[in-house]
Amino acid sequence: MRRARSAVIAALVCLPLVPATAHADPPAPVFVDGQAQPVFSPTDVVRESLWVTAPVDSDRDGHDDKVYVEVVRPRATEAGMKVPVVYQASPYYSGGNDVPNHNVDVELYVPGKPRPHAGRGEIVSAVGPSPAITWRYEQYFTARGFAVVYAESLGTGKSTGCPTTGGRNETIGARSVVDWLNGRAEGADASGAAVSAEWSTGKVGMMGVSYNGTLPNAVASTGVEGLETIVPIAAISNWYDYYRSDGAVVAAGGFQGEDADVLAEYVYTREDRDVCRPVIEELLAEQDRVTGDYSHFWDERNYLNDVHKVEASVLAVHGLNDWNVKTRQVVQWYELLKRHGVEHRIWLHQFGHSDPYNVNRDAWLVLLNRWMSHYLYDVDNGVERENKSTIQREDRTWAEEAEWPAPGTRPVTVHPIAGGDTTGGLAVRKGKGRETVVDDATKRAEDLAAAATSPHRLSYATGALATDLRISGTVRADLRLSFSRPAANVTALLVDRAPDGSVKVVTRGWADPQNRHSEWRTSPVKPGHAYNIRVNFMPDDYVFRAGHSLGVVVLSSDHDYTLRPRPGAEFTVDLGRSAVTLPVVGGRSALHDALG
Repeated sequence: MRRARSAVIAALVCLPLVPATAHADPPAPVFVDGQAQPVFSPTDVVRESLWVTAPVDSDRDGHDDKVYVEVVRPRATEAGMKVPVVYQASPYYSGGNDVPNHNVDVELYVPGKPRPHAGRGEIVSAVGPSPAITWRYEQYFTARGFAVVYAESLGTGKSTGCPTTGGRNETIGARSVVDWLNGRAEGADASGAAVSAEWSTGKVGMMGVSYNGTLPNAVASTGVEGLETIVPIAAISNWYDYYRSDGAVVAAGGFQGEDADVLAEYVYTREDRDVCRPVIEELLAEQDRVTGDYSHFWDERNYLNDVHKVEASVLAVHGLNDWNVKTRQVVQWYELLKRHGVEHRIWLHQFGHSDPYNVNRDAWLVLLNRWMSHYLYDVDNGVERENKSTIQREDRTWAEEAEWPAPGTRPVTVHPIAGGDTTGGLAVRKGKGRETVVDDATKRAEDLAAAATSPHRLSYATGALATDLRISGTVRADLRLSFSRPAANVTALLVDRAPDGSVKVVTRGWADPQNRHSEWRTSPVKPGHAYNIRVNFMPDDYVFRAGHSLGVVVLSSDHDYTLRPRPGAEFTVDLGRSAVTLPVVGGRSALHDALG
């Protein structure tokens, strides 16, 4: 049967494409096992360049912004074939600038005191020649009967407008291309002649990695007609949570000191290098690296607010070890999509900030093909009725489950037991006493977690587990803390302690005690007074193997992620009023079995 299908496909590839006439139907895609087949030449394509008018004037020049677009479509569209579109919008097609990050070796803000000045170095432009717009998926899709469309985000490359790091104008700019593909927006070539998308069916799927995956989330949150599906990979759903965490100023992993203004300056590659300067200066002021508070600036960049408008299906992809765009981004988006009845699926792997093409190419392309074939060509291949979760385990094997978090997951609470200066216990019973951490931001969290003893962290762990124990979801630490200074970072780590003594940081979280009541509002901290501080860890799915121990480490500043004030601040943990809640697959009975 497979040989017969292969022969049919090979014959179709060799068939010449003929113009549509009154006596000949236009060419058509071919589907086998619910997947579009490569029956069109990936190199014999039609390429078009144009500008789409977006109904926004973000550079304030009195004219609507223009989005630069490149279209790559099968030659068969010249013979009357109408095709759907796989669309990638990006701010990166024209490279980036050399932009210094903010200084993070600064004191923390104290209400009523002068605001600390972080400072930045001189901004140096280093824009090189614009590279050709290409994508590893282009030929894959055009060979199978899809058009591929690229768009340069506002303020980048050949587009006008200004980059605003997730601002409303960027969403409108990217959305306008979907409108153009459906005849609702104007397009024109370099000469000013009108360009329409008569070859398009109007069905669009957006897809991309990182910022290129964030824009699909943004556009889907507008509910734009014609956007049938999105595949956000390592994507942001709330920009506040990318640069902040419960009031604390935090870094995207590997980019200490980056913020919204830095990223906007990095992608600001349009030819006019002055028109957007006031806009970027406003970003610098409004992002507020001082208090870290949530604000209307960040609320504009929170796509979770509009998840109820999402009509497109969502195939969300994320690395469980992505510390650039952290797992909170995909999990909070996914949970709300489920709640609002959006067709959804999640694909989680064990790597970092990565395209799944690099992780498991063959399996990924099969799923991606079936997904796009169903939602853009209406192929009834059952992909929407399958298990919702595909997850890669630590040993690199793959499993499918009905949903994520894993079915049967229940919250279970454990408590720290005295001895944290070395390693105290972690048990179902409550602990007693108080223990103190002395902040030293010069030390890395991983080194503190692995240290046999240290005054700069408190460590608590179970005994060796009798059975495997799996967590699936978000770990939460509820700590009763008192502080020696009116400002401090609070960091907590979930760690895996192996029989050989090595310690692996599984996940972590951060909080600013000044935002203990609300992300929106800074509330002063009175030294010596005790407060309830909640630290939400980045969501994870992890199996602690039998013989290992599950541990929690509490510290103040996290060298690689938080601001780094001078050493010496202390906070004290009231063990009897502190707890850690674990999302355990199997709940309390599974934890009981593991603890023996």
